[in-house]
Amino acid sequence: MFTNISELTIIGGGLAGSEAAWQAGQRGVDVLLFEMRPVKFTGAHTSPYLAELVCSNSLGSNLRNRASGLLKEELRRLGSIVIKCAEDTAVPAGGALAVDRDAFAKLVTDKIEAHPRIRVIRKEVIDIPDGPSIIASGPLTSESLSHAIRSITGKEHLYFYDAMAPIISQGSINMDIAFWGSRYERGEKEKGDYINCPFDRESYDTFISALRKAERIELKKIDQQVDDGVNAGSQQYFEGCLPVEILAQRGREALAYGPMRPVGLIDPKNGERPYAVVQLRQDNLAGTLYNMMGFQTNLKYNEQDRVFRLIPGLEKANFVRYGQMHRNTYIFSPALLQPTLQMRNRDDLFFAGQITGIEGYTGNIASGLLAGWNAARLLKGRNPLIMPESTMLGALCCYISNASPEDFQPMKANFGILPTLEGPKVRDKRERFSTYSRRSLEALENLMSKID
Repeated sequence: MFTNISELTIIGGGLAGSEAAWQAGQRGVDVLLFEMRPVKFTGAHTSPYLAELVCSNSLGSNLRNRASGLLKEELRRLGSIVIKCAEDTAVPAGGALAVDRDAFAKLVTDKIEAHPRIRVIRKEVIDIPDGPSIIASGPLTSESLSHAIRSITGKEHLYFYDAMAPIISQGSINMDIAFWGSRYERGEKEKGDYINCPFDRESYDTFISALRKAERIELKKIDQQVDDGVNAGSQQYFEGCLPVEILAQRGREALAYGPMRPVGLIDPKNGERPYAVVQLRQDNLAGTLYNMMGFQTNLKYNEQDRVFRLIPGLEKANFVRYGQMHRNTYIFSPALLQPTLQMRNRDDLFFAGQITGIEGYTGNIASGLLAGWNAARLLKGRNPLIMPESTMLGALCCYISNASPEDFQPMKANFGILPTLEGPKVRDKRERFSTYSRRSLEALENLMSKID
């Protein structure tokens, strides 16, 4: 039975909303979790499951001397249910954590729906609730809810375009040309976790020329403007997720030094390092689907057929899903949010997930965890937590709540947002990142030992 005393409303059943609901429920709070799917779908989602991944199936590195890996370790120690579900549905991905996206979303949905204190309501929310609430509606927030958010924030939404990479059936990949392997031989499988499509200089030049001339999909009118026409028609791409064709416009070698860099890979067919390589990562547990890593795109579908089949090994590729682009929305967090993820002018209203400007799957999960935890503390009469800035989660929350208004952009977990290390400068990058990691986890353990 739900009570008005301890009830929390959460809008959005994505990664952040699902994690927030679990954290609040685990702390004795009754939760109403609103998710509009399948009553109303976004332009990118395809299933009714909670926590559906619409872009990559990878949650990033698992290594603690990587920013994303450090954040995952923080989440494990904080009891993240979504990270646990990801690990339970993981597919081989070298040093990264990648999942069977359908199995992952189904498992998260099952866990949330089975929780005795969480009630999932399939309905679009068009108004901001009056009581304790978390808005975790994500970058694909509906038009009605966007207007409601604007009415309470008093600020224009910012936005950027995000894109998804194509998915290919494994049986259509020419393994006489492609080869198995992981960079620097990292991975679970003896043969390597990735399928690699190798280029020599000539095939790379041919591919880049075709890619730079390929036709793109015209952005929908709803994706070309924000309220009152601010930034209308502009194309503000997020630097961390550039469409491959946009990156190619920056120079002929941009891809060879970016998502197609061949470092750490040797083609066993000739014993040489390719000039460039397209890596394909397993997308489901059965190993029948593979996605093109770093190949987010907004090319027309027929152009994807034509241009991507110039990639060695993909001459007869069967595209199970074409790449596509959509507008992602986020609020102007520096003016609106505290490091606790509460609104500055309304303590019982929290924001979490990508709508805050925290980018990346793991960051979304982390913000949901903190928002759910803090909302529960507020309802129980305790002060919300401010995470130590030396933790990756604390640094992300500090960034979005204190960033410069002039150049605020979505931010993924990275060591550059952590406070500078004290003492002599550590010049070796791996050693420096490991030191950051140790400091972060020590700060987290210290905080957890003092939490009431």
